[in-house]
Amino acid sequence: TKNKGKGGKNRSRAKSDRDGKRELHFKNVDEGQEYAQVLKMLGGPWLEAYCFDGQKRLCHICGKMGRKVRIAVGDIVLISLRGFQDNKADVIDKYMPDEVRALKTAGELPETVK
Repeated sequence: TKNKGKGGKNRSRAKSDRDGKRELHFKNVDEGQEYAQVLKMLGGPWLEAYCFDGQKRLCHICGKMGRKVRIAVGDIVLISLRGFQDNKADVIDKYMPDEVRALKTAGELPETVK
């Protein structure tokens, strides 16, 4: 007989992770972190993002995120700036829509962000 289920043990493991509320991470200026909005996906682990310090940067999605988190154009992400390359950064977190609303309420993001 053919298995008519949807997915295997990895799918059920992923489902259990989805409903858990996670802690909201604010940027840490001491560690060179900044909020950004994704402008363009460039293929592979690269994307172009507009940082809220007023600069466009080429960003690299870190390995542990790239396999689990889907990032799309318009998403709000937390990036870690590189001390030695000002035009490049690393994506370290992606914010869900409810987290973006919470960041706006806390005054961390400009109100113009959709």
